[in-house]
Amino acid sequence: MIRQNSPMTVKQQAQLVLNLATPAILAQLTTTMMQYIDASMVGSLGAEASAAIGLIETTTWLLGSICSACAAGFYVQVSHQLGANDNATARNTLRQGIISVLITSALLGLLALCISPFLPAWLGGNNQINGTASAYFAIIALALPAFQFSMFASGMLRSSGNMIVPSIMSVVMMALDVVFNFFLIFPTRTLTILNTEFIIPGAGLGVIGAGIGTVSAELVAALISMYLLCFRSKVLSLRLDKGRFRPTYRIVKKALHIGLPMGLQQAVMCSAYVMTTIIIAPLGTIAIAANSFGIIVESLCYMPGYGVSDAATTLVGQSLGAGRKELMKRFAWISVGLGMIIMCIMGIVMYAGSPLALTMMTPDGEVQKLGVEILRIEAFAEPMFGASIICYGVFVGAAQTLTPSIMNLASMWGVRITLAALLAPSMGLRGVWMAMCIELCFRGIIFLIKLKCWKIR
Repeated sequence: MIRQNSPMTVKQQAQLVLNLATPAILAQLTTTMMQYIDASMVGSLGAEASAAIGLIETTTWLLGSICSACAAGFYVQVSHQLGANDNATARNTLRQGIISVLITSALLGLLALCISPFLPAWLGGNNQINGTASAYFAIIALALPAFQFSMFASGMLRSSGNMIVPSIMSVVMMALDVVFNFFLIFPTRTLTILNTEFIIPGAGLGVIGAGIGTVSAELVAALISMYLLCFRSKVLSLRLDKGRFRPTYRIVKKALHIGLPMGLQQAVMCSAYVMTTIIIAPLGTIAIAANSFGIIVESLCYMPGYGVSDAATTLVGQSLGAGRKELMKRFAWISVGLGMIIMCIMGIVMYAGSPLALTMMTPDGEVQKLGVEILRIEAFAEPMFGASIICYGVFVGAAQTLTPSIMNLASMWGVRITLAALLAPSMGLRGVWMAMCIELCFRGIIFLIKLKCWKIR
């Protein structure tokens, strides 16, 4: 309806947002569930194993964020081109994007591999967890091209309006992760089911096994997703025509225009997360583990917001490409309203369900208690966090990423890090999460103001 320039009622727009957001929410939730499963399996090995992953977790986010920004530089262009019914140009952008993201992820992975022996010590880790943390990070670094292509393929498919395949692949990836981890993390053991004993083989690799399992699942998902994108997509299949894979100045320049502000923002944002880790590290192993588990549980709650954001990016991008600017702005507000309602519900779920979630992730009573406390602090910020997430997705769809990126950076460094550094010495991990709650509320307010004042050119 967007591409055909057909009129749309508010009800039809809301239904379209929901239709696209639902599979996107599922995809985001299953991706986070994979982290939850990893953490639960590793958590059974003890607080030190959990702390080893938690220590370098924020740095892995940094790598993923840069890859995500690189992919966005191309799939946002494709969204605009498809909205303008210029399918041939969209396929050409896809071809050039494949080579560009391959080079970027390979170079980034090599850099990450080189720093892996030193990273845990830089982050303030102790000798008990540093060796394991280094090995885990090295595995992630080697598999970075797989992570990159998984993001790239999902973004391209969503830009074409296909939310189903990325969702299904997220479920497949989660299932594979469980299977791989089951055999890689734990040693060979005997399980009794219905009075019958079964010998279950296992590699007994612990944290290392979790890393191998995760990247193996991601690799399978990336290969399948890229195949479906390049050979089965109705509008983006490379079989439909021939084109050049060598990147051109025009396409790469536009990708940089879209992706560079996002990449710089996400790099600096993740460096703020790294700074938060440095603030938390001196608080001890219990605090590191509780923070790691808390982040994963919180992710389950805010991922629906990212699902709505993905839908908003697609709809805004296609509306802009079709030249329907008023429709674009209505999609923006409908998406933000829907997202805030969903995130309000998720905040209530987080507050009520945090004891059960922490109990499932770790047997350590101290970690459980601290994790519940920090999650209940954060729960109050979820609606405004949702507002900032979806507003940002709107601006990404409109290829206006510079000002929103600056807003994110100012909020993160000016409010969260400053408050965390001030509150951590007296309040411990609770102070760090109090700072997070205040900052997310502030960020949501400024993004709503930005959207209200948005002048479409």
